[in-house]
Amino acid sequence: MAEAWIIDACRTPRGIGKKGKGALADQHPQHLGATVLAAIAERNQLNTAEVDDIIFGTSSQRGQQGGDLARMAALDAGYDTRASGVTLDRFCGSGITSVNMAAASIMSGFEDLVIAGGCEMMSTFGSDPTQSPFIDSDNLRLRERHPQPHQGICADVIATLEGIDRTALDALAVVSQQRADYAIKNGHFAKSLIPVYRPDGSLALDHEEFPRPSTTLESLSALQPSFAPMADYPLNEAGTTYKQLVHQAYPGLDIKHVHHAGNSSGVVDGAAAILMASPDYAKAHGMKPRARIVAMANMGDSPELMLNAPVPAAKKVLQKAGMKISDIDLFEINEAFAIVAEKFIRDLNLDRDKVNVNGGAMALGHPIGATGSILIGTILDELERRDLQFGLVTMCAAGGMAPAIIIERV
Repeated sequence: MAEAWIIDACRTPRGIGKKGKGALADQHPQHLGATVLAAIAERNQLNTAEVDDIIFGTSSQRGQQGGDLARMAALDAGYDTRASGVTLDRFCGSGITSVNMAAASIMSGFEDLVIAGGCEMMSTFGSDPTQSPFIDSDNLRLRERHPQPHQGICADVIATLEGIDRTALDALAVVSQQRADYAIKNGHFAKSLIPVYRPDGSLALDHEEFPRPSTTLESLSALQPSFAPMADYPLNEAGTTYKQLVHQAYPGLDIKHVHHAGNSSGVVDGAAAILMASPDYAKAHGMKPRARIVAMANMGDSPELMLNAPVPAAKKVLQKAGMKISDIDLFEINEAFAIVAEKFIRDLNLDRDKVNVNGGAMALGHPIGATGSILIGTILDELERRDLQFGLVTMCAAGGMAPAIIIERV
């Protein structure tokens, strides 16, 4: 089977995902996607007519983010009309899945030049908590079979079941902020970061907008749990609540609400693109690979807990690669909530100095469909900076899933 090479990766800064507050919130998602696609083409002098496909992850494909964002962003970026595009949804795992699917198409020999990535403008999201595929009152059969609550409630449930207290989760959130602050100040993101300009040419954003480097354990301790009020929110005319859904799977569980805005991922806007090629195409066009895809995996786990699949996904992708935990130099596990990263570290007995070394989504934000691609670019940059070899990236996704990928720096 042919190899799939990563040639380049770029991304936008992450802007606060709220209308009236975020620097990117007034931009169209297609423009944000076009920004990274134009940059990846310019940086690598692409003949865009030869791009076999563009695969984007976008979780919320409604409104401005509907209508095959990958294709529309490519047209907006000035790509040749022969460059096709498709948009997929694996919830938070979409940005890894887009890379995995691009790699699979190249490794199978069917395609030679593919751009993977993703875009999510969370500033376009609605505020109605009932707008969820897990709580659709029209599908009572699914709800009875798999009572899937809100992901924040799931985070609190997992922390309760694991006996992991708020102090440990807040401590991890502080570390995330500190590492992100250090990485930003020392230019660790500079290689991949692409400024976003408005259509009139004025600068919209050229730096990470979400981090709060002054965060301390003391400041976090003053925050109220975010999901306690939501637990009793009526979701339908029958008055079903998230707490009742939890109790269908875990009768009588006394949920300890330990997650809040400071130890949960930030609501942000962002986009990323990763240029991938077959070895034959790359050599013929003078492209130098930065990494190769070693192995990919997908894993499902409990929909009722939603966030627990990263550990089995990591084990599965390591098995596919014929590797051990000790073979991996750096890990990126998306900080959707502090419990996800904390449980990942504990369950796999990882060296904390190898995990999310430049901070994570608690500090930088989580533009859902783009995050996986961002993390792959981040780990690649860091492998190069540290002269290391192997990186593993995984993340939880709604419905109780996790994609995973191992890359090797070339």
